[in-house]
Amino acid sequence: MTKAARWLKIVGLSIALFAPAAAAQEGRGNVIYVPTPQVVVDAMLKMAKVGAKDFVIDLGSGDGRIVITAAKKYGARGFGVDLDTYLLKIANANAKKEGVADRARFIEQNLFETDLSQATVITSYLLPSMNEDLRPKILALKPGTRLVAHDYAMGQWDPDDSETLIVPEKTVGDPGKSYIFFWIVPARVAGTWQSQIMAGAKPAPWQFRFEQNFQLVHGTARAGEQDVKLPQFRLAGEQLSFKVEVPAAGKPATYVFRGWVKGDVIEGNVTVGDGSGQRVMPWRANLTARGEPNMGAAGAISIAGVRQ
Repeated sequence: MTKAARWLKIVGLSIALFAPAAAAQEGRGNVIYVPTPQVVVDAMLKMAKVGAKDFVIDLGSGDGRIVITAAKKYGARGFGVDLDTYLLKIANANAKKEGVADRARFIEQNLFETDLSQATVITSYLLPSMNEDLRPKILALKPGTRLVAHDYAMGQWDPDDSETLIVPEKTVGDPGKSYIFFWIVPARVAGTWQSQIMAGAKPAPWQFRFEQNFQLVHGTARAGEQDVKLPQFRLAGEQLSFKVEVPAAGKPATYVFRGWVKGDVIEGNVTVGDGSGQRVMPWRANLTARGEPNMGAAGAISIAGVRQ
């Protein structure tokens, strides 16, 4: 295909920015450009709860519709990266046409070399092998960073949320269906944490030993001289919440911990007891021995019969 013919083909597909394209396009690099249907774009941004304070980075941005929609509909800022210079011209022209060129830009760059540290939200429509190659880089980002992907998941890193959409115009992948996956980069809490909680008039020592598999955490708590198994709980970025029941005469003593992980410190509160005797007290835990979280080996999961 000549450059002129290819340009006309791309322009023809991009006349209506938010109209779904009928077919995949040949792209430069190691991916084939397949536009994400606009209904899927809208659902992805809604699932990620994109807002005016967000900075969105789209990996493999094509005609720019994801970042442009985020800027126009939600007031977000951001940029997209692609290796196809024709699509980049279209994306930047579309941003200008939609009046968001000051908040949405598109640059020629390898997505594996892109600095993601600015992002509060990352979006993608990449093949499973590329997702898994990107996974360590994404997991190293600031806890709380959100990731939303079209069709393909992140191997052994189970999503925090997912949705299946019926998209009749979609003819690639699983025709007629789109899968959306959402993750929040978890804080790293694996290891041993020391704390003190008031028991009567004096503080009592507590120790927590957390084992971590991506955003899922389990382990044990030592309350005074008693060891208690912790039920599995889920991190939401820096936020955690879990319940401990310590055996006691008659009725177990209940402790509900809520906090935010800030490096080597967890700060929050603990609710002791229930009913009219319930007390809420400040809670602080300090990391004394860093553990190694299990962030998974290469693998894949199957959702709705599709290998992701």
